[in-house]
Amino acid sequence: MGIAVNLVTYLIGTMHLPSATSANIVTDFMGTSFLLCLLGGFLADSFLGRYRTIAIFALVQTIGTGMLAISTKLPQLRPPVCQAESPTLCKQATGSQMSVLYASLFLIAVGTGGLKSSVSGFGTDQFDENDEKEKAKMNLFFGRFFFFVSLGTLMAVTVLVYIQDELSRSLGYGICSVSMFTAILIFLAGTRRYRYKKCAGSPVVHILQVIVAAVRKRDVHIPTNENLLYETAPEGSRICQSGQFRFLDKAAVIIKEDHATNNIMSSNPWCISSVTKVEEVKMMIRLLPIWATTIIFWTTYAQMITFSVEQASTMKRNIGSFQIPSGSLTVFFVSAILISLAVYDRLIIPIWKKWKGKQGFTNLQRIGLGLFLSALGMAVAAIAEKKRLSVVTKFGRNTQNLPLSAFILIPQFILVGSGEAFIYTGQLDFFITQSPKGMKTISTGIFLTTLSFGFFLSSLLVSVVKKVTTYGGRNGWVGDRINNGRLDCFYGLLAILSFIDFGIYLVCAAWYRKHTAEKNLQAEMVANKGSPTEKC
Repeated sequence: MGIAVNLVTYLIGTMHLPSATSANIVTDFMGTSFLLCLLGGFLADSFLGRYRTIAIFALVQTIGTGMLAISTKLPQLRPPVCQAESPTLCKQATGSQMSVLYASLFLIAVGTGGLKSSVSGFGTDQFDENDEKEKAKMNLFFGRFFFFVSLGTLMAVTVLVYIQDELSRSLGYGICSVSMFTAILIFLAGTRRYRYKKCAGSPVVHILQVIVAAVRKRDVHIPTNENLLYETAPEGSRICQSGQFRFLDKAAVIIKEDHATNNIMSSNPWCISSVTKVEEVKMMIRLLPIWATTIIFWTTYAQMITFSVEQASTMKRNIGSFQIPSGSLTVFFVSAILISLAVYDRLIIPIWKKWKGKQGFTNLQRIGLGLFLSALGMAVAAIAEKKRLSVVTKFGRNTQNLPLSAFILIPQFILVGSGEAFIYTGQLDFFITQSPKGMKTISTGIFLTTLSFGFFLSSLLVSVVKKVTTYGGRNGWVGDRINNGRLDCFYGLLAILSFIDFGIYLVCAAWYRKHTAEKNLQAEMVANKGSPTEKC
């Protein structure tokens, strides 16, 4: 976050790139970082394990931040400073200068992908889910884990942003690199104390095997008696057959071709899968509607670290004689996260436990609350930008420092920040607890791809809106300079999309709860029959 939150000001102010281009580079960088979580999850589940994945990719991230610090230090790797008498004729960074910057950001993205996909899952590995006391502590882990992540972000948007803007950009990035290296040493120091879980094989291959087996048997009829289906899982770890996605059940149907020589069953997983493996794939499919409806939140989030920072750079940011760096205004965003998490952990959870007998809101409730707050935040952001543009019209579009306080942006930071506190912990809890045991790392990677696609969607929206609204030589909503655009309209569009998405999410959440409740009821009925042959 020490890199991402202030990168847009570096691209515009030092590399002299247009506003929309700079915003897209930041969102593409963030999107790539989280998309690579799928790669990290695949490697952790299939080959390396979570511990080795964290250690290796944290080192890659350290090298990337060190390379970025060097690239921002050397004058040969950035264009000359703009002349005071002609600020509009700034020379943009060359392709070779940008390629070094891109290489640094790519290494950081690779490191982030491997690290983020495994670190939360490795944290949950330290708790025994069969122990009620440890299971209760694991429920608190997600909120506290994100609290400390946000504490690091708070340091980034205050101390690091100030160092980057007022002292040295390379020094700020160098501190990131040294901090990461220190974190690796601390992580390795706990090696003998950690609990480790063996690699369970690639869940991606597992999913493909079930699909391929089902397609091969697409013309086969599914028997009404579940006991006639193929099952190899131990009785205590079996998952009951559900009525959803019945086509996949064909992967567990036993046919003549499944018998090898001497009437022995074939063990080829590409031809036949057990009922439990089929149900694990169904569990992952059931997560997808919730996954899809949370993407738009991260598109909203992207505006807080791109256009909102650029908005702040054109406004008054003084407290007495001290001028707050524009990137540091996101401190209100991070503070909202920390305060929301603290209030939820210390106030809402105890009240909810006494009133409802539950450990706070469900993960789906937290996600829904986060989506609603972010949609409200974008509506407020559109109003604030409309006010800023009215001042631009009054004092001229070339005015560098508008006589308007940047603190009018605080409400949008608070609303979206509070939304992130609920949606991030809700998503993390949902994707880890609702996925099969052997797929927790890849499910974390799938969760983090919502961030990735949210950032990529932001880049796509900016590009499409710019192309459509600049047709016929008009300035457009997101032009090369923020004072010449209509960012309020762009924010308004995002607010409308967010409220529509919130409505769709409510439908998907109700669908998920209904089918999950039906499956749990079915499992209880089967378990209560008492006969071992009838249990799933």
